[in-house]
Amino acid sequence: MPFVQLGDARINYLLEGPAGAPVLMFSNSLGTNYSMWDSQAAQFRKTLRILRYDTRGHGESAATPGPYSIEQLAKDVLGLLDDLHLERVHFCGLSMGGMIGMWLGVNAPQRLHKLVLCNTGAKIGTSETWNPRIEAVRKGGMKAIASAVIERWFTPAFRTKDSAAVANTQKILEQTNPEGYVACCAAVRDFDYRERVKKIHVPTQVISGAHDPATPPANGRFLAEQIPGARYAELNAAHLSNIEDRDGFDREVTAFLNA
Repeated sequence: MPFVQLGDARINYLLEGPAGAPVLMFSNSLGTNYSMWDSQAAQFRKTLRILRYDTRGHGESAATPGPYSIEQLAKDVLGLLDDLHLERVHFCGLSMGGMIGMWLGVNAPQRLHKLVLCNTGAKIGTSETWNPRIEAVRKGGMKAIASAVIERWFTPAFRTKDSAAVANTQKILEQTNPEGYVACCAAVRDFDYRERVKKIHVPTQVISGAHDPATPPANGRFLAEQIPGARYAELNAAHLSNIEDRDGFDREVTAFLNA
């Protein structure tokens, strides 16, 4: 698998699809890796080049000493694009990946064609919610939080209907590097773009899950109201809407990219 060396971090990525086609880049959530986008990659690489990567501290990418910031994680994206000589991409990020997308939309709009912000918020949680999770992982590892996180990621109905997908996602979560996870928890905890997202002027699609307790629809509606001209869609899903409502997710992204 290919890597790029970005300063102190080795970043794992995968670029596939027809040469010369526009590039659609996917950014994973906290506690997953780029495989969370397997279904989307299979669908979209028919007509687009698909760039996926493991966020610093996740998957096969390096878990450098933390804490991290969203700015640092977004600059990893810019470094990867520079290394691959990609001037501009469509960017789709979910949860933490969506925060990275917001930072890019405000600070590096010249690198983006269109922006998709999924199951995310300009501010997610508080120190009172994040610090106990950080301590739980430090003391008990990833398994200490895995079951509770999975309950927030998928609705009860989906956990029953597609137990294999849920089990696979939980396995990825439990295999996440604890230090990398904690470092990224701090990045999410400390990010607050509620006053800045109005500065995003690249075309933007916001996607929420109607049953998402982690980033409720109110978070998505706020983004859509603040970002000039943004489109908004709500799917029948919890937090990982691209997995739980795969067809609806793909339809929304396709319609937006083709608009």
